[in-house]
Amino acid sequence: MMAFSLYINELLSPHGRIVVKRMFGGHGVYCDGLFIAILSGETLYFKTDEASRRAFEDAGCVRFSYSRAGRIATLGFYTAPAEALESRELIKPWTRLALQAALRADAKKRPQKQATSARQPLANDAGNGMQAGKDRPAGKRR
Repeated sequence: MMAFSLYINELLSPHGRIVVKRMFGGHGVYCDGLFIAILSGETLYFKTDEASRRAFEDAGCVRFSYSRAGRIATLGFYTAPAEALESRELIKPWTRLALQAALRADAKKRPQKQATSARQPLANDAGNGMQAGKDRPAGKRR
């Protein structure tokens, strides 16, 4: 496993800083802090989402699955095509798909800034009698 993880690290390194960490009996592969793949045994599974899954399925890739409480569970990770593991050039489009899926997942996790909390004055606030950051008319002070 160690030799395979070193090979994957080298193979994916043109895309950013690759870190392989132990997790749940396998390894997680991170690129610049984004979780992009799973290593299980000698198999690389790339992260997918609704936008990228079809490309992996069309290439005949297999979805990651494992046994959990006597049942088969699956995750949104698919094997890389076998030929993709032969070179940095061949794996490049698959790595990009995984990175894009990871970026989309990361964007969904980040909390959205609320426009009403601690808002800055809007351009039209000056003409509506409201003080910047206040919820009462400018002329009424306590």
